[in-house]
Amino acid sequence: MALTEKSLYQIALTQINGVGVAHARNLMQAVGDEEAIFKESKQKLESIPRISRRLVNEIHNPEVIKRAEKELEFVEKNRIDLLFFTSDEYPQRLNHCVDAPVLLYAKGNVDLNRSKVVSIVGTRRATRYGLDFCRKFVKELSELFPDILIVSGLAYGIDVCAHRSALQNQLSTVGVLGHGLDRIYPAVHRKTAVDMLECGALLTEFPSGTGPDRFNFVRRNRIVAGMADAVVVIESAEKGGSLITADIANSYYREVFAVPGRTTDRMSAGCNSFISSNKAVLLQSTADFVEQLGWDASSKTVEHKQKELFLNLNEEEEKVFNVLNNTESIHVNLLAIELNIPVTDLFFTLLELEMKNVVKALPGGVYKLA
Repeated sequence: MALTEKSLYQIALTQINGVGVAHARNLMQAVGDEEAIFKESKQKLESIPRISRRLVNEIHNPEVIKRAEKELEFVEKNRIDLLFFTSDEYPQRLNHCVDAPVLLYAKGNVDLNRSKVVSIVGTRRATRYGLDFCRKFVKELSELFPDILIVSGLAYGIDVCAHRSALQNQLSTVGVLGHGLDRIYPAVHRKTAVDMLECGALLTEFPSGTGPDRFNFVRRNRIVAGMADAVVVIESAEKGGSLITADIANSYYREVFAVPGRTTDRMSAGCNSFISSNKAVLLQSTADFVEQLGWDASSKTVEHKQKELFLNLNEEEEKVFNVLNNTESIHVNLLAIELNIPVTDLFFTLLELEMKNVVKALPGGVYKLA
């Protein structure tokens, strides 16, 4: 999203001491414009419900704009996108959550409002069982829904496995960070982070200079939960960040899935507990996941294959394909009538389609899709 004359004030709104998400949205609703918030009189601002005099003084503190100018300089220099909560590019699923950030910093190239978005989280101490399940799950999702977006937190273990599996299967993937975009944490995941920028993104609510502090990752988890249709937990100990994400997802009325493990496996204790307490749906296969969400995998797969197919078909071949796609089989004479073309011309088209393995000839001049 290109920067605008409002960008400075969008950043400034997040730089006011004492103004959190609720106050910022309250100010926007009352004033109606981010720039106007900083140019309104103190008297007008004090008349807004739940806005104290101390808060008004903070809004008029010149240091706020100075901090915002410094951050805007960093954003411009590093070609970072600003996603304000009123913009179309902002993840709209997240926007429906009461505590969603008013501003996100994004680096990369991806639509955050894909028709299907899944967040995959789990322990940093992943076992072979968890990693294998993650790779298989992402691979199978890519085959069913090539346009799906995979979201995680770029942490060790399951998170980075989800990102790398997405990249290996040509899926877009987004890493939600618990720090500013002036660093990558952990540093060993830098190459993966860079690879993600081509068909994915790095996303954070934190300005540059913000370190990877523990509490920031807890705040980050609500973004991971809120911007997806479903959250999948693959391995977690009895306590962990992925269970916090799952709890938040439940509060947002998102579907939560957990991969079961043996009762003796420490890294499955959290998942097993969530399943037994009905906080998560038992996840044993990709088919179970797709069915639970009510996603029509077959039609999407056919639609994707058809899109690929049409790249190789000319106009006449597409017409034949469309007719055959709506019938089990048809005689060549009836097909010619349906298409209003001579049978002799049609035979050449059918021959081309046979060579492309699109149609199959049956005895008696009958044809059907291969």
